[in-house]
Formats: sequence, structure tokens, C-alpha cells
Amino acid sequence: MKTVEINPKKLSGDISVPPSKSVSHRAIMAAALSKGKSRIENVIMSKDIEATCKGLESLGSSIKIEDSGEGRVALTIEGGGMPQVRNDAIDCIESGSTLRFLIPLAALTGEEVTFEGRGKLVERPLDMYYDIFESQGLEYRNEQGRLPLTLKGKLKAGHFKIKGDVSSQFITGLMFALPLVQGDSVIEIVGKLESVGYIDLTIDVLKAFGVSIENDGYSSFYIKGGQSYAPADYRVEGDFSQAAFWLVAGTIGSDVNCLDVDKDSLQGDKEIVDIIKAMGGNIIVSDGSMRASASITRGISIDASQIPDIVPIISVMAALSKGTTIISNASRLRIKESDRIKSTVSELSKLGAVIRELEDGIEIEGRDELEGGVVESWNDHRIAMAMAVASIRCKKPVVINGAESVKKSYPGFWNDFRKLGGDINERDMG
Repeated sequence: MKTVEINPKKLSGDISVPPSKSVSHRAIMAAALSKGKSRIENVIMSKDIEATCKGLESLGSSIKIEDSGEGRVALTIEGGGMPQVRNDAIDCIESGSTLRFLIPLAALTGEEVTFEGRGKLVERPLDMYYDIFESQGLEYRNEQGRLPLTLKGKLKAGHFKIKGDVSSQFITGLMFALPLVQGDSVIEIVGKLESVGYIDLTIDVLKAFGVSIENDGYSSFYIKGGQSYAPADYRVEGDFSQAAFWLVAGTIGSDVNCLDVDKDSLQGDKEIVDIIKAMGGNIIVSDGSMRASASITRGISIDASQIPDIVPIISVMAALSKGTTIISNASRLRIKESDRIKSTVSELSKLGAVIRELEDGIEIEGRDELEGGVVESWNDHRIAMAMAVASIRCKKPVVINGAESVKKSYPGFWNDFRKLGGDINERDMG
């Protein structure tokens, strides 16, 4: 286990925001489903992206990795147009996107495939897919609702009813697979659709690779069968869920300029910009960059239904804002890499924040500064990174156990923290 000790210090400077993990997953999958060669540029090989690449190779694709400098790679991907089982055991490691995106693709083959995972992933719910398997007569077995999951059978076109308040990853998984089956399909959303931004990203990436999905006001999606993916060259844009850490760092600290972010992005986590502004933060938005500078912020009410991934870092900013912040509609955070409502409240409390766990959210009473202390990452990359940013406004050093968890999405986080002036001591606890 790796531990970092951070001495409180304001961060400042320019930072090149990592490419979007959400877009990377989708572009790599679309390329793997194309008949021919595609090139995906500006990718970071995080643990989650590695899991998706290896899973797609197990389903018949060829992926070559070329170093393009500064920790980024370009991928040359050759697909066969339809998944074919090359390896019948797919290890998704701890990536929920990999698991939920690849299950429908495996179900296109009709062959037996086993999905494995680690950590919290083994117990993340898959009930939406189990309901589909049962209605279509696909065979499956699991370990009392947990991974490993073994699946055999062929996915067919149909009318799929999906609850809007469960993970959008189920919808995305179906959107990738259903264009390749014979016959047209409908995905009907029951209730209000959460995480709309992720569905927008899916549809946009599919369009770039020649696949069309008709969106009827986010209440239904119409998918014509018998389509085919076309190879494409694609550059992955900067990730707002990662930019959020640096934008908050600038807001509660000094001056941080995020490069390689698109002000017109479809990423739902771009809402971090509006949230910071609503709390009184100063952000200057330019073409390709966003600069956050030190601001006096105030508490507000935040609906987290569309932005679950940035709740930990929003909570850090709220803990250092005047007044009360209430974050609501965040119940899905309980089934992430950690129970992020519980882990966020637990670790910020250790740093001296006045924070309380709600059934579906968090209530935070802001302070001018926090105390510091020893915290745990809960093996959750977003908790580790949020606690690192919180150190900026602590009186004493912050020690983070399990700091290696950032490799899940942002392997270069600690290096980038240093580039902005962070004072970090690292040690390996064995």
C-alpha cells in the first residue's frame, strides 16, 4: 500500500487535463466493433482502460499501443465488425464500465463467456441484465448475485424497459450491441433518466463511428438493427470529472488553468463549472482552457443525480465555503468503488469538516480551513484525489493511505499535483 503525506500548500499553474475516461471507453469499443482499422488518440492507459482493451481483445479485436509522450498513448484498433470469443474469461478488474459495456457484446456471440472482477465490482448490481437474460431465454449463473458471472445465449432485438434511476451503463451497453442484431429495438426509460450526459456521450461516439440512435426526448431510444460500425480516427477530449479536482484546487487555493477542455463538451461533469460559479467561484472560460482563481465561496443546494462522480470534490469545496451546502439525489453513490456518501463524510470528518451523512446525500457546514490528519482512500480513486485537494486549506499535513488507488483513472495524478506546486512525500508501506 502506498501512503502520501501532503504538506498544506496552495496549487497554481497550468495543467493538461487527462483525456476523458468515459469517452475513451466508448471510442475504443466503437473502434473494436468496426470492420477495419481505427486510430484512437490521446488515451491514458489507466487500470479501467486496460481492462476494457483486454476485454475487447478477448472478444476478437486487435489493439496496438503506441506511446505518444507525456503519459499518453495512441491505439490502433482492428475489429472484425462483430464480437467473436477468443478468450472466454474476461477480467474487468474493478471497472464497472468494462463489465456493463461488454456483457451485451458477449451476448452477441451466443458462446459461453465468464466475467470476473475484483474489489467492490464483484457486488455491483447487474439486475437489469439478469431481467433481460430471463426474458430472452439466455442462460446465466453467478455466485449469489455476485461475480463471477457466466453467460451463454444470443441477445435479440426487442423492447427493453430500463429504470432511469439505475446506472446509465446498462443503457450504453445495450446501445453498443443492439445496432448489430437483426431487427429494430426500443429502449424505454421508466421514470426520470439520470446521468443524461453519459448517454449523450454514447450517442455522439456511436455517430462518429457510423451508428445512428434516435433519441425521443430521453424517454425512449430507437435503434435500427443491422447497422455496422465504420472505422474512424478519433481524438479523446479532456475529462471534466478530472478537471473538477484542479478547478476546485484553484477556487479554494490560488490560480489553476486547465488545458485541453472543451467548453462545448457533452460530458455531464462539465456542470462543475456552473456549480463553482453558483457558489461564487471565479472561472474564466476560453477556447480549450478554463482558469479557476481563489474565491470566497458559499454553500448552495446541489442535485447530484446527473453528476455522481464529482460529489467527493464538490464536498471538499463545500467544506471550505461559507454557510451550508446540501447535496441530494445521490443515492447511486453508495454502489460506486466505495459507498461514496459514507467514505466522503468519513474522511472529510477526519480532516475536521462539519459534515453529515443523509440517506441520499450529504449536508456540509463550511469552515474557513480544515485541521488535517490521517485519512483512508477506501481503495477509491476519487476519494484519494479529493482528500489531496482538501489539503490545500488544512492547518496540518494530510496523510492519505491507499494513495495508489488513483491508478484506476488517473495514474499521473500525484505527478501533476507536484507540477502545480504540491509538497508530497511518498512511501510504500509494503
